[in-house]
Amino acid sequence: MADRTPFEVLSARIIDLTATVGVIGLGYVGLPLAVAAARQGFRTLGFDIDPAKPEQIHAGRSYIDAVTSGELADLVEDGRLSATSAYDHLGDCDVIVICVPTPLGRNRDPDLSFIESTAREIAGRLRPGQLVVLESTTYPGTTREVLKPLLETSGLSCGVDIFLGFSPEREDPGNTAFNTATIPKVVAGDGPEASDLVQAFYGAIVKQVVPVSSPDVAEAVKITENVFRAVNIALVNELKTIYSAMGIDIWEVIEAAKTKPFGYMPFYPGPGLGGHCIPIDPFYLTWRSREFGTPTRFIELAGEINTAMPHQVVEALARALDARRQLALSASRILLIGLAYKKNVADVRESPSFKLMELLESRGARVAFHDPHVPVAPFTREHLDFAGRPSVALTADALRGFDAVLISTDHDAVDYALLQEARLVIDTRNAMQRRGLSLGNVVKA
Repeated sequence: MADRTPFEVLSARIIDLTATVGVIGLGYVGLPLAVAAARQGFRTLGFDIDPAKPEQIHAGRSYIDAVTSGELADLVEDGRLSATSAYDHLGDCDVIVICVPTPLGRNRDPDLSFIESTAREIAGRLRPGQLVVLESTTYPGTTREVLKPLLETSGLSCGVDIFLGFSPEREDPGNTAFNTATIPKVVAGDGPEASDLVQAFYGAIVKQVVPVSSPDVAEAVKITENVFRAVNIALVNELKTIYSAMGIDIWEVIEAAKTKPFGYMPFYPGPGLGGHCIPIDPFYLTWRSREFGTPTRFIELAGEINTAMPHQVVEALARALDARRQLALSASRILLIGLAYKKNVADVRESPSFKLMELLESRGARVAFHDPHVPVAPFTREHLDFAGRPSVALTADALRGFDAVLISTDHDAVDYALLQEARLVIDTRNAMQRRGLSLGNVVKA
């Protein structure tokens, strides 16, 4: 054993499932990954600076839709999964996976502070024979140029003493067709031995591993996936505006177009972008491209279009109130349906609903919301004023107290039939027509 290299020792531990896995960041990405690793037999230790998350995990209470409380409790009881808010046990981990946020700064520049602070915590506890993998979405070059030098402040060398890789997260909250184990996993290592270790680790957890040549390529894969979605959503948002002016329903157009079995993929308009990826990731690429003197006109135009959508929705609401009810927006009471950024989840990160509420209230409207998945508006750094605001019950009596209903998120659990009783419905998701409900009081926006 004494003659074996750090690579050989670690490789053997991964293959025989005796490696200890540490997952830093127990949110929508980290907790499902930790559960997937523990489910396959790895002893798994989760880390999160929010002490409430380890407390809930040890109590067997899941706070993520993708993980059931029952499975969480079983893994904790079996001793395969534990969690802590202290980094002292990082040295016990053979594999360390970083799943921390990568937000944007005030000027839409990358904020890598969470990655950097986490890397410093790891570096202070590194030992030979550990694999560190970054999953946080970021610009091409981050793993090699930012994470690697910070880890090597430990005095250990990547590729010799320790090993480094990147594997972009591909979680899709609310998607019941796929989970962490069934979504193909793109992986890359910094050097051939790191590549072997990353493939072995994820190969033990997921059904399909997709190796690429370098962390830079893997980082570019994730950015490309989200730029693709952002640009196509911007396209249909612009088409919605054009066709609406012509009296053409964009939703009918899309439904007919998607019958073509080749050369077309449906995307749908909405009130703006939300979630942890699509509103943010394209700007990581535009920032990075400036270093190479390469313009990103197409991506930036898509960002402008998508960012403008909440403003267009509010204008449509104001026009509809004036035309149908002879009422100014400043004198109105609005009920917003859906605070989450997408249907059937409780995730409010970057939700356009917050922007809609902000715009409406800035123009004097009084706004409440109903969301069956979000009983109380959580704390967010960008929208402090809404924290603690409760979801109102959706009843006929409640509807009579509002001048208009604005459908921002089309949760399946909403009683849309009841909305037929509302004075005015502004539908940004085509939720009413898709359910065959009366359109007499509905304006699409």
